[in-house]
Amino acid sequence: MRFIFKGAMPALFALLTTATAFAQEDLLKELEQSSEKEPAYVAQTFKGTRLVNGHTVETVGKGTLEFIFAHRFGRLNQGLYELFGLDDAYVRLGLQYGLTDDLDIGIGRSSTDKTVDGYLKYKFLKQSKEGVPVTITAFGSTTYKASPRETEVPDGFERTDRLAYTAQLLIARKFTQNLSLQLMPTYVHKNYVALDEGDNNQVAIGIGGRIKFTRSVSVNAEYYYRVNPAGNTAYRDALGFAIDIETGGHVFQIVLTNTRGMVERSFITETDGKFFKGDIHLGFNVTRAFQLKRRQ
Repeated sequence: MRFIFKGAMPALFALLTTATAFAQEDLLKELEQSSEKEPAYVAQTFKGTRLVNGHTVETVGKGTLEFIFAHRFGRLNQGLYELFGLDDAYVRLGLQYGLTDDLDIGIGRSSTDKTVDGYLKYKFLKQSKEGVPVTITAFGSTTYKASPRETEVPDGFERTDRLAYTAQLLIARKFTQNLSLQLMPTYVHKNYVALDEGDNNQVAIGIGGRIKFTRSVSVNAEYYYRVNPAGNTAYRDALGFAIDIETGGHVFQIVLTNTRGMVERSFITETDGKFFKGDIHLGFNVTRAFQLKRRQ
């Protein structure tokens, strides 16, 4: 029996070695096929979901809830009496949740014009290291402006006149680890506009980007050019700059912009400040992510 056992050991070892070799070969084939089916995507085109006032192509990921606190002070050129705008405050509180890794739903409320907004955001194309040159995210939102009060509206003004809709494509490319650029063609429809607010249908082209200086700090810029501002004598193009500071689950942005608005309807079509005339609002965006579902 001892002889049979000793003779079987080399054979058993050879069998296990052969099986392991075949298993490794099969695993390598599966990995190669998987890498062919799933190209390596470019990650973190931007640090967070906000560029300055508007969105980036980034989504929060499945099961993640992001709390967004945005704040804008008054204009810097208001002088010492208003403490250079610090006496005024405009706030938006928002939540954004990842239904999937690429599909987000969000809701928020702004003190500016008492506006409630809801939106969907879907990343349907991703930049890859070989092949796809850009990431494209579709964004659509609806806003309801509760201001002015019912007793202050003109005759014939309906509740549906408070509604506005935004459709936007966010097209971005990460050129290097330190440079990302984004294009934002935008369409805004308002059910009601005043005489000096232009057309019900307004088109804008936004451009923006970020330059990364350190692992946790970058500078962002954003500008929206209004394509058809004819008849709109009250408002200007929106311009903004931000310093991004990432600290763990937080992204903190220090903002300088010529708009009080923090939703697309407001800052794209209702910005009334001239940036280079000193109509600059200091502010910040703070985002905090909470993982509600464990990632698989």
